[in-house]
Amino acid sequence: MAKKAMIERNKKRERMVAQYAAKRAELKRILSDPGTSDDEFYVAQRKLTKLPKNSNPIRLRNRCSVTGRPRAYLRKYGVSRITFRELATQGKIPGVTKSSW
Repeated sequence: MAKKAMIERNKKRERMVAQYAAKRAELKRILSDPGTSDDEFYVAQRKLTKLPKNSNPIRLRNRCSVTGRPRAYLRKYGVSRITFRELATQGKIPGVTKSSW
């Protein structure tokens, strides 16, 4: 089980990313537009740097929905490899069976 503080910090980042997504997308659009004047470009750049660091989606970390483990995350199932194996052997993941030959 991951530290509760780390899990909560990631949840806070998720909320912050959602809150600033529209504003960040608009500023990025201005920056990437070739028709933007130099003054508008620099103003948008300054506004983008003033946004909170944690509002950047790059800072989000995929975590296991059960244990909060940050490593060995399986996107398709939303859990870590360890949790995946436990759930699969218990038959709680539909369509997944332990192989045998």
